[in-house]
Amino acid sequence: MTVFSIVLQSLLVLYYAFSGGAKIAGAKYWADIFKNLGLPQWFRVVTGIVQLAGAVLLIIGYWYAGAVAWAGVWLGITMLLACLAHFRVKDPIGKTAPAIVFTALIIILTIIHADGLILPLS
Repeated sequence: MTVFSIVLQSLLVLYYAFSGGAKIAGAKYWADIFKNLGLPQWFRVVTGIVQLAGAVLLIIGYWYAGAVAWAGVWLGITMLLACLAHFRVKDPIGKTAPAIVFTALIIILTIIHADGLILPLS
């Protein structure tokens, strides 16, 4: 594991843990975003749980590198769907950019750990 990979993984753990927790807690910021996207509030909670599960997998990845790759797939799909939701309502780039950036970051981390998709407990 490279220093870059560990730093990126750590930053993504923090982002998904706080973002997922805020979604579950019903932070106004996230409630407003889901309303703007035309998504029900129960889906915000489900998304928060998915993100927290991804953060847990990323944490497990400190000991089992393969978990990072699977977390990347899990969170990558989530973030691609977030991008599509923003595109669907024609959000301006300023509102869509965070989803695009975190999609790119999780894809980079997944590529770095792609061998873990074959050997998940390595």
